[in-house]
This record gives sequence, structure tokens and C-alpha cells, in this order.
Amino acid sequence: MLKKIGAEQLRVGMHIDELCGSWMEHPFWRTHFLLEDAEDIRRIRESGIAEVWIDTAKGLDVAVAEHQAALRSAADVAAEVERTLAPTTVRNAPPRRVAMADEVRRAAKICAHGKEAVISMFQEVRMGRTVSAEAAGALVDEISASVLRNPGALISLARLKTADDYTYMHSVAVCALMVALARQMGLDEALVRESGMAGLLHDLGKAVMPMAVLNKPGKLTDEEFAIIKRHPEAGHKILVEGRGAGDIPLDVVLHHHEKMDGSGYPQRLGGDAISLYAKMGAVCDVYDAITSNRPYKAGWDPAESIRKMTEWCHGHFDEEVFQAFVKSIGIYPVGSLVRLTSGRLGVVMEQSGASLLTPCVRVFFSTKAQAHIPPEVVDLAQPGVTDRIVSREAAASWGLKDIKRLWAP
Repeated sequence: MLKKIGAEQLRVGMHIDELCGSWMEHPFWRTHFLLEDAEDIRRIRESGIAEVWIDTAKGLDVAVAEHQAALRSAADVAAEVERTLAPTTVRNAPPRRVAMADEVRRAAKICAHGKEAVISMFQEVRMGRTVSAEAAGALVDEISASVLRNPGALISLARLKTADDYTYMHSVAVCALMVALARQMGLDEALVRESGMAGLLHDLGKAVMPMAVLNKPGKLTDEEFAIIKRHPEAGHKILVEGRGAGDIPLDVVLHHHEKMDGSGYPQRLGGDAISLYAKMGAVCDVYDAITSNRPYKAGWDPAESIRKMTEWCHGHFDEEVFQAFVKSIGIYPVGSLVRLTSGRLGVVMEQSGASLLTPCVRVFFSTKAQAHIPPEVVDLAQPGVTDRIVSREAAASWGLKDIKRLWAP
């Protein structure tokens, strides 16, 4: 039975059926889930959600939850006292979140190192040698730490690949996107690492594809596309022979081109037959592909790419995974060109954390004066800032070139 209740009535053990509010503003990638952690209740309340729908057939009802809460209270007090008296253990602190400007130069070095590592890996495969997945572990850890310090830095830099190094930098970019998405979805760090590993290795099968087809500066023929479609199975075979790859990388390598409507490849899986991780891989792979410069086309603007992917979501992507992905990079990802209510154009520098609609923007052009203006960083999330994003813009429409210099090192 579905029942609407106030957020203040939520208790552990209830099953959420719907959060009343836009998915873009609440902090959850799922829309149906069991409340198993009091931290989730706190996040719901702090996000401003006033009401939710619960399913009493799948979880506790209000009266039952309140009764159980009362029974637990005495035990909770005792447990808290015991924890207070128990000796504490020292743990390694996670990397501190840093500003975009502080992380971007370090991320540039990781990108360069990552590219060389992937080139080396592909060369090993082309020479017929086996590849150990764990050998890539150190690179995954480097990328993961950078994403934790500031997700926008490495993800955005990896997108700025040239057409010539696309195949290699694409692996680095998808690794970073998978790490950010896995954390957004609340996966534990072991699964975050495996997701990153899957992203780094997902296109390994392209190492044995004919170079003339892989690097063709134009649209593939049907015969050439049929050849490229073999890369998931080829990559899976390479990892199986090399041993050491976990179930998640093996699954993503084989299934990252499957689609929710069953029209993908190589096995035409659909819906729930596709694993969560392969669904994640599909979203990350497509986003980086369409935002990157290729031999036959220029990459789309990040914000325009998100809009396009939203249109494709029903048949191609899992909706909840895609929503989590958007939250991990923003509706207006770093590097997007946007127009504000003031008539100024700006490039998105960083996500604010407060809302997907209020990133930090560097304005540099007046559409009213049709002229460049002194660059200024505007944090749209700050109190008193009245400017808002009214549209995404195409740089070519305004005669603008090389806008990446406004945020990249």
C-alpha cells in the first residue's frame, strides 16, 4: 500500500517509493529503495524534500516504525556509551576536497601518465602478450584519488583529447567517469575501484582491431562496423586469458554496448538482463565518445551532450543510472558554454554542490555589446547572486574559438 508521509516521519526500515520533488535536486540516484541507514534520512530532510511516498507492503508503516524506534532507543544509548569508552582506531583520512584550480594541473599529469600506460597496454596486446588487470591498479587508484579531490578536473581534462589519441584517452576518461558515477550511487570503495578498473579496460578489445578501421577518418561501412562490433568479445577473451580480472571488469568489457531496449551488441541483452555495472559503462562510454573530437567529427558541447543523452535515455540507458550520472557531472558539466540572464556568456568552471542549476561560471563575453569583457568568476550558488543560466550555447554561433583556455591549464 502506498502512503504519503512527511519527511519528519521517516524511519529506518521504510521503503521509499517516490521522493516528492525533482530528481535533479535530491541527493539520490534511486527513486525506489529501502531505508537502511539513518544517514539517508538526514540527507532527504536536508535536501528540502518535505514529503515522500512509502510502500508499506515492502517496508515498515509509520506506527510500526515509531514503535520499533522506541524499543531501540535504550539499546542505542547503551551502544553509544560503549563506543565512547572504546579505544579509537586511527584510519587514513580520505583526500581533502580541493578547488578546481588546485587539482587541474595535477590531473593533467595523471592524464599524461594514463595515456602512456594505456598505449603500453594496447601494445602488449598487439604483440600477443597477456595483460594482467591488476597491473593497471595503480593507475586506477591515481585516477580515483583525483576524482575524490575534485571530480571535474580530471574528467574534463580527459575529454580534451585529440582525434589521434582518442582510443587511449577514452579509456582514462571512462575510468574517471565510472569512479565518479559509482561514488554518486553510494557504492563502497572496493566497488568504486572495480568500476574504475572496468572503465579503464572496457575497450581493450580494440587493441586487436585493424588499425585502418579503428582510425578511419570517416564513417565506417557496414562491413567495417561489423568488425568493430567484435571488440567487446575480443577484450573479454584477452582478460580471461590474462587472468586476474574481476567479475565487474569482465562484465563491463563484454556488455558496455548493450542497450535497455535489446538493440545493442554483442548479445542483444535488454532491461534487467544487463548488470548495473554494464549499464554504468554504457552511459560513461557514450558521454565521453560524443563529447570528444574524432577523426570524422568535432565533439559536442558537454551540456548539449547531456541534453541529447536525455532524449535517448528511454531505449538506450537505464534511467536511474543516467540520472545518477547527470548528478555526478552536472547538467552543465565543466567546459559548457552558457548564457546568463544578464546577457553574459560564460564557461562552467566547477559544480557548486548546492544545485545542478547553479555551477560556478567564468563570464567573458557580453551578448548585448557583442564584445569580450574582463573575465570574472561568478558562483551562481552564492547568496545575493541574481544571475541564472538561461540556455546552453554553441561557441561557433558567437564566433568563439578555444574556450577551453578559460578553464584548462
